[in-house]
Amino acid sequence: MKHERPDHTLQPTALVHEVYLRLVDAERVKWRGRSEFLSLAAQQIRKVLVDHARRHKTAKRGGGVRRIEFEGEFHGAASGDIDMAALDDALIELAQRSDRQARVVEMRFFAGMSVEQVAELLGASARTIKGDWRAARAWLAGQMRE
Repeated sequence: MKHERPDHTLQPTALVHEVYLRLVDAERVKWRGRSEFLSLAAQQIRKVLVDHARRHKTAKRGGGVRRIEFEGEFHGAASGDIDMAALDDALIELAQRSDRQARVVEMRFFAGMSVEQVAELLGASARTIKGDWRAARAWLAGQMRE
């Protein structure tokens, strides 16, 4: 988010606070470890960013989707710009095709988890997760171009 305007309404601290508040409500969840916590955090980060993007899109003035810039390993996006609403729609569709691939993207992209952490959490080999990550990125890049 470092490339956003300084007065942007969703600052990184606000994002962290919103995710924290959503996770606090999940007190009855028994965490099995750091990886599981990061997986849940990734889901909440995705929801907050998508909700923010959709609210902005429907705002009175302008209405166009404001792109939130990310740095990371998401290929197929021009100079790091990601349309969060379109990404969410594509991830929903990907989950119907391959739930594991969608979860891999969520954990790698939104929570920044390593391949090894995702593999441990999903009970798969690192090689399988790398393949899922590669396939999901290629599929999502095609969907995002459309």
